[in-house]
Amino acid sequence: MIARRLGPKLRALARRFPVVTVTGPRQAGKTTLCKALFPRHRYVSLETPDTREYATDDPRGFLAELGRGAVIDEVQRAPALLSYLQEEVDARPRPGRFVLTGSANLGLLAGVSQTLAGRTGLLTLLPFGHDELNGFEHAPRDRDATIWSGAFPAVFDRRIAPPEWFPAYLATYVERDVRQILNVTDLHAFQSFVRLCAGRVGQLVNLASLGADCGVTHNTARAWLSVLEASYVVLRVPPWHANLGKRLIKTPKLYFVDSGLLCSLLGIRKAAQLAEHPLRGAVFENWVMTEILKSRVHRGLPADLHFFRSREGIEVDAVIESGPALLAAEIKAGRTIASDFFASLDELRRLLGASGAWRGVRARLVYGGDAAQKRKGVEVVPWSQVANVAW
Repeated sequence: MIARRLGPKLRALARRFPVVTVTGPRQAGKTTLCKALFPRHRYVSLETPDTREYATDDPRGFLAELGRGAVIDEVQRAPALLSYLQEEVDARPRPGRFVLTGSANLGLLAGVSQTLAGRTGLLTLLPFGHDELNGFEHAPRDRDATIWSGAFPAVFDRRIAPPEWFPAYLATYVERDVRQILNVTDLHAFQSFVRLCAGRVGQLVNLASLGADCGVTHNTARAWLSVLEASYVVLRVPPWHANLGKRLIKTPKLYFVDSGLLCSLLGIRKAAQLAEHPLRGAVFENWVMTEILKSRVHRGLPADLHFFRSREGIEVDAVIESGPALLAAEIKAGRTIASDFFASLDELRRLLGASGAWRGVRARLVYGGDAAQKRKGVEVVPWSQVANVAW
């Protein structure tokens, strides 16, 4: 088993809370990690119909059988169980008794916040970060192959070709989960919607346009996108606002949690096709943004990932607040550094310096080349080192 960066944080929370909740996409490795870290805990999955029926019909009896501790998988399938779990851990609040996993943020976290507030630590496990992926002997080392393959464990554990695995993943998990949450009657329209989202990766979310292009209403497009986000398929990155005396964009940008799934939806069948694809820059940006996200959430930090864009055209791809300082990163797919790569970072630093609201900006440029540098006060990070710097 590849050591996961989230492991130490998960152990630490289990020493302080009676319940720890781990959410994340299906097939991201939640069950494998929790079973490995808590080998003495009994494992039960609420995906199994008879187990779910037992937990729903007789929750007290179900929990009594798990008295010493358990890993309860896909707990969002029996949301009423959480209220009885609260009663159980209040009676016996021994740290680390229950480890819950769930692949649907929607509903699960609502139930957790209502019934287990103060009793559970919350963590998110996403597919492998690039640093974790390097633990596989046969993991790709080439940039485009890395992005095209994505980072889901099954692709590497079972050595399944991405063009075979991702369509099956989409049909088996994503579409099924959506049907469980929403009554999607037109599956073809929903499939078109997901592909349209892929075609708009790295762009501002325009629900009216997305809905019109696949023949559904604005409200339906909003609901579908919310479910995709709650199921950890897509990620909406909000804009960062500061009092800079500029008119700022207020609409979030759209990304996919895994670049391999994104490439599959875009019809990229081979890694070599990525180099000539019209969206190669946006796909590279998507990969870097999700690597930054993984670096944070796998250390137990809040995502706190934003972008900056003014209506005058100044744009910085990633902005993270870090106390009184700001970490700003520009992302460029080019393998050769050009002087204009630094323009937006320079302008943002100038604006922030003039406002006096921030003590400083740590500026980074992540690019598609291989050499680390320091230019104009900007840390230049090659693509292969994104997961190895602190975000």
